[in-house]
Amino acid sequence: MSTIDFEAKLFNIGAWILLRLPESASAKLPSRGMTMVEGTINGVRFQAALEPDGKRSHWLRVDTAMLEAAGADPGDTVTLAIEPMKAWPEPEAPADLQSALMDSPQVHKLWMDITPMARWDWIRWIRATKQPETRKRRIEVACSKLKAGARRPCCFNRNLRTEPAVSNNGVLLEPSEL
Repeated sequence: MSTIDFEAKLFNIGAWILLRLPESASAKLPSRGMTMVEGTINGVRFQAALEPDGKRSHWLRVDTAMLEAAGADPGDTVTLAIEPMKAWPEPEAPADLQSALMDSPQVHKLWMDITPMARWDWIRWIRATKQPETRKRRIEVACSKLKAGARRPCCFNRNLRTEPAVSNNGVLLEPSEL
């Protein structure tokens, strides 16, 4: 796949700094769901997950290190060049999930036997809730389903945004909605 070049404006939603891909750039990606990319932002290399925005496009979280390296601030327009990655990188499991996996060698082995993409799906499904009790229950369900042979969460729509801090009902919030 060829490089996708575009410009996008950085904005805040709460404490997060994001950019939304133009629809024309997002349309060139292989999936409407989460997509792993590598590329540059203002000439600085990065690898990251592009998340679906719930409106047929994608967005990118720009962390502090990326922001500083790119010499940019919220409100600035940045230049990006991205390409989808062929192999998905290993996700970092949140501490509560790591603890549950380590509590059961059987579940940990099953976790390691699924693909990185499947592990990303489980993590996204677990963190897609605002309520701590629901999150705890999802971790329990994930462990149970892995033991039962499930390789991915059931009924999980990969095309919707799953981060409660920046979305509502699967759709990325607009800065004006805060």
